[in-house]
Amino acid sequence: MNAPHPTAQLREQLYRDMDPLNLTPLWEVLHALVPPQPASPCVPALWRYAEVRPFLMRAGAAITAEEAVRRVLILENPALRGQSAVTQSLYAGLQLIMPGEVAPSHRHTQSALRFIVEGSGAYTAVDGERTTMRPGDFIITPSWTWHDHGHEGGGPVVWLDGLDIPMVRFFDAGFAENNTSKSQVVSRTEGTSFARYGHNMAPVRHEERFGATSPIFSYPYERSREALERLERDAPVDDWDGVKLRYLNPLTGGAPMPTMATFMQKLPAGFSGLPWRQTDGAVYSVVEGSGGAVIEGGGHSWRFAFGPRDHFVIPSWHTARFSSERGCVLFSYSDRPVHQALGIHHEERLS
Repeated sequence: MNAPHPTAQLREQLYRDMDPLNLTPLWEVLHALVPPQPASPCVPALWRYAEVRPFLMRAGAAITAEEAVRRVLILENPALRGQSAVTQSLYAGLQLIMPGEVAPSHRHTQSALRFIVEGSGAYTAVDGERTTMRPGDFIITPSWTWHDHGHEGGGPVVWLDGLDIPMVRFFDAGFAENNTSKSQVVSRTEGTSFARYGHNMAPVRHEERFGATSPIFSYPYERSREALERLERDAPVDDWDGVKLRYLNPLTGGAPMPTMATFMQKLPAGFSGLPWRQTDGAVYSVVEGSGGAVIEGGGHSWRFAFGPRDHFVIPSWHTARFSSERGCVLFSYSDRPVHQALGIHHEERLS
């Protein structure tokens, strides 16, 4: 057996001697720190609503909304179990509220979105204004705003919670506070925010109450779907996305939230899309219809057949393509605004 090369011995002794000073050599990890392309530890995953819903109902019997503060089942990425994360920067969960319940008022640094999956009659209140929840509606809870949820109708209501919890955790910047009352005082009539900002107009003098977050906190599905149908009928269908629109902050033209972008798209009947990949990982909620996704990354391939109310995640830099025999509508959110703000967003549309 040959003796170790003197240089190798020098290196090993160097590593041992400097280790107590919390020093480590860059050259041993450089290729992992600066890889030739993104290599996300996350994997694609699909949550079928028919399989998830029974556990939501069991949670409804096991704990009240008030006791839980938020009765939510977290959608954890299979490769990130125990981290309460669907990607390394995003959180996703399905929240249940039953008739007569109130999820008490609190606020936190993290920005949140609600996308209504099932049921009607519940409401969310943000900064003194309530909005009624209906399937397909997209609702925002801006950072550090008081918010509570209640249900004055009948039957269960379920929505998708999307938050930037892992991102805020990365920056060690998370704060939270419980309100002294279970429900906040309503000071504005429902629809006030949309009346002020939702018609391509804005008050002559106004304050930016929510910083970089949209002053509209409820985007109704009926308007979103109408726009998609009109474009499907009157404009060219994109070979990769079908018909896809992004939600806007009307004051800036940018994303509704500083850390999360939101989208709604319609895959026409008979759609067979071309493949694409992007650096922002995305979470999808199937609003209506059915379709399929083929996702590839890291030498592996996944095939998902999805239907109404199913949810799935496509991690960063995984190649994906969609298809739909009968047509479908998809809501999605991602961390794209942060990528764009840092100048690191990259997207490829493949042929």
